Amino acid sequence: MKYWTFRLFQEKISFQFSRRWLVVLLSWILVLGGVFLVSLSAGSTWIPIHEVFQQLTGQIDKHAFVVETLRLPRALLAILVGAALGVAGLILQSLVRNSLASPDIIGISSGASLGAVTFLVFGTGVVSLQFLPFAAIGGGLMAALLIYLISWNKGVTPIRLVLIGIGISAVMKAGVTFMLVMSETAITTKSYIWLTGSIYGASWGDVTSMVVWLLIPLPILVILGRSLNITELGDEVSISMGVRLQVERFIFLMCSVILAGTAAAYAGGIEFVGLMAPHIARRLAGRSFQGLSIVTALIGAFLVLLADLIARTLFLPLDIPAGVFTAAIGAPFFLYLLFQNRNR
Repeated sequence: MKYWTFRLFQEKISFQFSRRWLVVLLSWILVLGGVFLVSLSAGSTWIPIHEVFQQLTGQIDKHAFVVETLRLPRALLAILVGAALGVAGLILQSLVRNSLASPDIIGISSGASLGAVTFLVFGTGVVSLQFLPFAAIGGGLMAALLIYLISWNKGVTPIRLVLIGIGISAVMKAGVTFMLVMSETAITTKSYIWLTGSIYGASWGDVTSMVVWLLIPLPILVILGRSLNITELGDEVSISMGVRLQVERFIFLMCSVILAGTAAAYAGGIEFVGLMAPHIARRLAGRSFQGLSIVTALIGAFLVLLADLIARTLFLPLDIPAGVFTAAIGAPFFLYLLFQNRNR
């Protein structure tokens, strides 16, 4: 198999990719592009795909409101949310060396949900809803810091991180349920829709804001991505090769929190994408983090965009939350992984 190596800044940033990876990458770009065009075409008003393409390229100005104002920001936000969740799950699985790890399973998404629901219960009518993303990201950060501090015992081991994360997740879900039971009906309904995971009502402001948040962890992952490959070999090997294990483990955990918390802030509780996307990517594109993260982002984007497309077209005129469909696929996938790892 032929490999090419890409190097920058005196090999501080390097990336090796194969012909197979390039084929997989181009294939997923085409698949995602196809679903993207169908997403802009389908809905209560069906628009021919060639007219969608003409609208996007400025050849016609016939469907500006439907395509560019209603559907385009929603499709782009679905892509960003899916990519963020996929990469967040990949980081956690590499970090804790556990194929069952993902933001929604070890507690990060639960923390984001607790932050968002707390905001909806106590902040509605008092503080602008524009601050909801800060509440969700803050909740995710709080959960991650709590998990990390409780897990610390002369360092943090992967298995402690996972087990304590599951426990913290259960506590935070209980807190969310308690607040929903004690709240007014209108706020409870709004919170339930958010928790299920929906991209309904996405705007260009949401897309722009999420891009800004995603730009924070991107350079860190590019620079430190190689060391994440090394940490999968074990703590002793990582330390012997000069990896600042605890420092970089904490940095990667924060990157995962920002990605998952941002996705939760703009799309609610869309689950299992961070679990499924890395697994599918590993079967297709190998294990190198840099190349794997790109393919994982594309697969995560595909899963959320497809789920949102099905959710808003299959039961017209109803607009079902996309999280219903990711959970319907993800739960059996999780059980399959449990069965596959039962003897490990």
